[in-house]
This record gives sequence, structure tokens and C-alpha cells, in this order.
Amino acid sequence: MVFRFRRSQSASVKESMMKGDIGVIGLAVMGQNLILNMNDHGFKVVAFNRTVAKVDEFLAGPAKDTNIIGATSLEDLVANLEAPRKVMLMVRAGDVVDHFIDSLVPLLDKGDIIIDGGNSNYPDTNRRVADLEAKGIYFVGTGVSGGEEGARFGPSIMPGGSPEAWPHVKPIFQVISAKTDQGEACCDWVGKDGSGHFVKMVHNGIEYGDMQLISEAYHFMKEGLGLSYDEMQAIFKEWNDTELNSYLVEITADILGYRDEDGEPLLEKILDTAGQKGTGKWTGINALDLGIPLTLITESVFARCLSAIKDQRVEAEALFGKTIQPIDGDKKEWVDALRQALLASKIISYAQGFMLIREASEENNWSLNYGNVALMWRGGCIIRSAFLGNIRDAYEATPDIKFLGTDPYFKDILVDSLPAWRKVAAKAMEVGLPMPTMTSALTFLDGYTTGRLPANMIQAQRDYFGAHTYERLDQPRGQFFHTNWTGTGGDTASTTYDV
Repeated sequence: MVFRFRRSQSASVKESMMKGDIGVIGLAVMGQNLILNMNDHGFKVVAFNRTVAKVDEFLAGPAKDTNIIGATSLEDLVANLEAPRKVMLMVRAGDVVDHFIDSLVPLLDKGDIIIDGGNSNYPDTNRRVADLEAKGIYFVGTGVSGGEEGARFGPSIMPGGSPEAWPHVKPIFQVISAKTDQGEACCDWVGKDGSGHFVKMVHNGIEYGDMQLISEAYHFMKEGLGLSYDEMQAIFKEWNDTELNSYLVEITADILGYRDEDGEPLLEKILDTAGQKGTGKWTGINALDLGIPLTLITESVFARCLSAIKDQRVEAEALFGKTIQPIDGDKKEWVDALRQALLASKIISYAQGFMLIREASEENNWSLNYGNVALMWRGGCIIRSAFLGNIRDAYEATPDIKFLGTDPYFKDILVDSLPAWRKVAAKAMEVGLPMPTMTSALTFLDGYTTGRLPANMIQAQRDYFGAHTYERLDQPRGQFFHTNWTGTGGDTASTTYDV
């Protein structure tokens, strides 16, 4: 009996050593690259795909000669995982996530963890956290940013959900994530419920804004200043050595320098209709719901919508006889002014994004650490840029800062950039160059720094036609008044005051 016990114990240890640290469902590019990243860092991964043949292809191809385990079913996947089991979904957001959750739950034990690494809408994550915790299973909704390369070599990872799950996924996520120059992991616990997916949503909204701003700068150079592709490539390369240093500025230089087979710029041949997958739209909708003036990011979403109606735009151009007038003056001076306008506008984009995160944190009692959010975006993600370190510093100095533009570092840049920013915006309007995000950023700052706006007229109008009442400057806040403007409208106010 002793002999048999020793053999059984040995077999158990061997079996345990063969089990995986984490399972990943979904073998599209992001899923495959995350699995390979985990494998590179010594984690044993169990891979599964709904089309099982893809598992075989993966094991025979990119995963050949690795320690990755292929699963033939969900039962096989779960059986090959160490407890507490950690299963990460890298599948399309929406019903597919719920389908896999429903299929996994009967196979899991209390204390096991399901992770959603897709771009899910955060209310769905709120619901899934509550539903699964009621069953004794922990749920993590995590944003993953960085595209294919980031997933393979180090993405930005933004996990939130069940706090009890964090100690179990932290050793994996922080090791495989991108690192700052100081070696800090671009991954930390965001907060409870859907906060991780909310932060990823705002990241994507800022990404929309950044891309549109850069496109407007390119348009100003090309159509306004008449610069060549070689000249524009050199300018963006130079800008990437300034405060504008960022992933998107870097790849813009690469794109401008890329030539098609005939030697012509490939960019010139790409249809000017931009796609979107919904996260930018969600960001705008949440900003409206929470009352945050997310003007730049929302304009960037509308710019994509406008780009999509290509045929209408072509017809309207002919109908209106639209032309863009060449911009006169020293081109180097204009390029420098454009650099300042782009930098200032980018600051507004990030500042608005953090205003939205702050409001959502307070609304949902998430108690988010905004400096940590900035740190998570320092590397690996699409919006990584040099001044994210300054954003982190700003929140460390003033944790409750309401608008990043009031931080001394950013305030000085905005003030110094204003003359050039106004010059670029005015000239764009004059010559017919559409620059919706760069001009809306400037208008936002003008509005934010104006102590008295004309909204008193709006309140008077609302009270005139709907008896919606108004507050007075010469009376304490919270007291509301109604005027019988015509003498025939009566003195009864609306029972609902809704700004």
C-alpha cells in the first residue's frame, strides 16, 4: 500500500506540472500573440478555439516547439488548468462572450476566474461581474491595447472587475505587459466592476481624437502648404523628437514614407473613408450621459461618420465648386505653428478623457487612481506618448485636479501655444480646410476659461417658452425663479428643472 501511495503521489505531481497556468479562448491574431507572449515568459497556456482545426494549425505553426497545450473542447481546456482556473476570452464583444461564459460556468468551481480581454461595453462587464460573483466565480474585464505587436511583445493591460481575482492574474498580466523606461509594468488593477473596460473605452476615444488631429495636420500640410510626401515624412520624424513623441506620430512618419509598387506614396491611393468599431461612439455617449464636454473626441467620431458618406461629399464638392486656397507665407513658420497647435490640441484630448474617467469614477464609486491610468498608457498601447509621464506627475502632485490644463506644466504649454493655435485655426477656416477636432479643442479651452458664458440667454429662452426657471447671480445657488415674460404666460413654473 505504501508503494502504491508513493506512485500515485508521483503521478499526481507529474500531472500537476503538466497543467496550464491560464487558458485562452480565441485564436485570432490578438489571442495567438498573447498566448505566445505568455509562453515566452514561462507560463503554460492552454489554447482553445471554437473551430478546433484552428488549434491544430496554431500548434503546427506559430506555436510549434513551445509548451502551449492545445484543447479539443471546453471540458478539455478546464481539465488542463491548475486551480484556481483562469480562462481568458479573446473573442468578439457581445453575445459571443455571454455564450462562452454560459458554457464555462457548469465546468468551473467556486473561486475560478473568467477574464474578458475584448473591447466589451462596460455595462456588460458590470452585469457579468455581479452574475458570476453570485455563482462564486470571479470575473475580470480587462482592456488590452497595443495591436498585434503589443499583444506579442508587451501590451498595455487595464484589468478591473472582481478584486479577489487580481492576486491570481497579476503575476501573469504584469509580466507580459509593456514596461516603462523605468521598468514599471504598464498594467495595474484599475478598480471594481466594469472600470477596466471603461478606462479602455476612454483610451480608444482618445485614440480616435489623436488620429483625427494628426490627419488634420497632414491635410493642412498637404493641401494648405503644398508640401511633398518626403517633406511631410521628415516633419513628422522631427516632431517625434519633441514633446509630440508618441506611437501615432511615429507611425505617421512611416506611413508617409511608404511607397507602392510603382514608387508612388501608397497613402495617396487609400480611399478616404474611415471605419470604426464602436468604442469611440460609446465614449461620446457616456460623456453625454455624465454631462462631460468631450468635444474633441466626439468631433473625431463625427469626422469618421462624415468621411463615410464619400459619394455625397464628391457630389457636394462639385455642386459648391469647393476649392482649398493655398496658404501664403513662410512654410517653416506655418509648420512650427501647426506643431504647437497639434500639441495643444492633444493635451485637450487627454484632459477631456481624464475628465470623463474622473466623473465615471465618482459616479460609480470606483475610486480610480488617475496617475496609475496614465502609467498604464505609457507603453504598449496605441496612445502611448511622452507627456503621459507628465500626466502621472500632475495627479501625484494634485490627486483631485479637475482639468489637466490647470497643472503648471500643461498650462504653460497651452498658454504659449495659443497664438500659433489661433493662427492655424483661423487660417484653416479662411482657406476652407476642415479641422473639426483642432478647432473644437481651441473652442473648448476658450469656453473653459471664460467665467461668464452666454448660457444665461439659453436659460431665459427656456423659461420664456417652457417655464423651466432660472437661477440668479444676485441670489444663492439652488434658488430658482420664473418670469412671466409676456404678461400673458402665467406665473406657474415647470415642476421639473432640467439643465
